[in-house]
Amino acid sequence: MNGSKVAERPGYVPRGLARTGPVLFSYGFRPFFLSASIWAIVAMTLWIAALAGHIEMGGSYGAHAWHAHEMLFGFASAVLAGFLLTAVPNWTGRLPVSGWPLAGLLGLWLLGRIALLWPDASGLPAAAAIDGLFLPALLIICAREVIAGRKWKDLKVLGGLLALSVANACFHVAVIGGDHAHVAMRLGISAYVALVTIVGGRILPSFTRNWLNRVGRTDFPVPYNRFDTAAILAGVIALGSWTLVPHHPATAFAGITAAIMHAIRLLRWRGFATWPEMLLVILHVAYGFVPLGFAAVALSATGLIEEHSVMHVMTVGAIASMMLAVMTRASRGHTGHALTASRLTTASYGAIVLSALLRPLAEMLPEAATSLYAASGGLWITAFALFCLEYGPILLRKRRALR
Repeated sequence: MNGSKVAERPGYVPRGLARTGPVLFSYGFRPFFLSASIWAIVAMTLWIAALAGHIEMGGSYGAHAWHAHEMLFGFASAVLAGFLLTAVPNWTGRLPVSGWPLAGLLGLWLLGRIALLWPDASGLPAAAAIDGLFLPALLIICAREVIAGRKWKDLKVLGGLLALSVANACFHVAVIGGDHAHVAMRLGISAYVALVTIVGGRILPSFTRNWLNRVGRTDFPVPYNRFDTAAILAGVIALGSWTLVPHHPATAFAGITAAIMHAIRLLRWRGFATWPEMLLVILHVAYGFVPLGFAAVALSATGLIEEHSVMHVMTVGAIASMMLAVMTRASRGHTGHALTASRLTTASYGAIVLSALLRPLAEMLPEAATSLYAASGGLWITAFALFCLEYGPILLRKRRALR
């Protein structure tokens, strides 16, 4: 199919609408995936240096609060923006944000990173206010597109964005007030995990079915049905209970119920059949951290493991691993590259999964905590450095011509 015929196809959304200016701002995934990966490296390097006593981070905001915020609402929010600014136009059939508006949104995100690097320069309230602008702006853009496109089933994605915006604001309020931001952190993590269960239910079985069909197999994933809806609802209940009453017996019950249901859900998607293609395998492996996370919620509620272990299973495992998986696939697919994982891409997957497995052990094995911190942080940096090395040039170049 040639380019002109593709452009005439009903519902087709052209890739890279901005015809002038840097190609970086032609589509949402380009600037935000690249910026997120760079910030993942920089922020983790700064955190490791702070842990080693070489530098001080966060000023009066506090080093631990800065690290938690920048992983959850800095790095992760940029990846989410890149995904949504690319996926929502495909869902709605409307034109994507590109050019100067896209550059302005990226600038808003960058201002937040700068403000929190030196929060005392402007004062904590001002720095928090600057950072707090980005997620509501992203929510407004996505809401406009979903409503204009009348894609009412995608309103639940907006609910996740709204929860993240509230969680970010509550995080700042808690830190400025001198309180622990644990509730805000759990709410933010829960919002991301809920989005993984919602969006993952759309892309994993679809991508898996397409690949199996292409290689001539018919053992397709089970299509979305009421069980998926029930699993998502069970997950939301468990996440809500963990957010509000993390040590209650009801949370343990909700957590183990959600773990079982999401494990069954994952098996129904037949990820084991995709083993030859790591670009698909990593999506299933990353989703595997969702039932692991719910199991960790149940164990924490009964006092068997620390809450920080739960958070890191969720954040590095379910969230960051899935984000890296989506970043690599979307970057390849939307730039005209073959949908297959290279050796560098596969190595980045291995690094992020190992990081996710090692980091929760630091709370369980306090005598080895320092070594585990260093190993997990090093693997995190390796994963995103490999992404930058391979995909940085791809994101900065024009889409390959259709053949």
